[in-house]
Amino acid sequence: MDVVIQAAIVGLLQGLTEFIPISSSAHLELAPWIAGWQTDGLIGSLAFDVFLHLGTLVALLIYFAADWVRYVRAGVASLRERRVGDDPDRRIAWLLVLATIPAAIIGFALEGVIEEAFHGENDAARLAIAGFLVLGAVALWLADRLGQRDGDLTDLTTSTALTIGFSQALALLPGISRSGATITAGLALGLNRESAARFSFLLATPITLGAGLYGSRRLLTETHTGTEWLAIAVGFTVAALAGLAAIGFLLAWLRRRSVAIFSLYRIGFAAVIVLLVVIGR
Repeated sequence: MDVVIQAAIVGLLQGLTEFIPISSSAHLELAPWIAGWQTDGLIGSLAFDVFLHLGTLVALLIYFAADWVRYVRAGVASLRERRVGDDPDRRIAWLLVLATIPAAIIGFALEGVIEEAFHGENDAARLAIAGFLVLGAVALWLADRLGQRDGDLTDLTTSTALTIGFSQALALLPGISRSGATITAGLALGLNRESAARFSFLLATPITLGAGLYGSRRLLTETHTGTEWLAIAVGFTVAALAGLAAIGFLLAWLRRRSVAIFSLYRIGFAAVIVLLVVIGR
């Protein structure tokens, strides 16, 4: 049953770090190494990774169900009438579509190259993750400090949405964080903290759905034991519940507080990684 416990821990990490801007890829990549787990089984496999992301997708769909119903209806209405007009819901619906395109194209084109360069069971890859954690921490802090932070979703423009969409592609680099990159871009472009996070989460929905569908293409060819299916179910469920909690927590936090604590955490985590590498963990 060790694999079930490990699945619950990794599901918790996925659910929390996918939305809190501290990098899910860094935590999921390094958790087995830090904990001393074997990495040739279910944990870390494509199947398990796909189900974890589907868990966080469920969290997004549940939390933003009312928003998505409104935006989908607005988008369909704009197609039927062939106009966007002054309806903010129609504008946001199409801006979400537009902002999704850069990450989808860049991710499809460069995923293999980045996987080979920055993912692996070696100290160079781990130190690269530490570096990206620090880089993302500094960028997030500077954007929060220097951004105007007075805009909301109705102030989004085509160029703003596209820039945030391009920033989402930076999440291919382990340690950068998808939510961290998009929230950073939103803050730098003048959105207030909560609006930057809300657009980041809305933008995560289609890209997470696409990644889940793309990854699931190989699931039908894989077989698992009963214990492994139990572990997958546990990881999926924990990721969904933790994701719901993380979304609510972050939006509430950013209504009143800055992102500084997340930048400090990222730097602290990077320091731990470097220390473990130096002592030969």
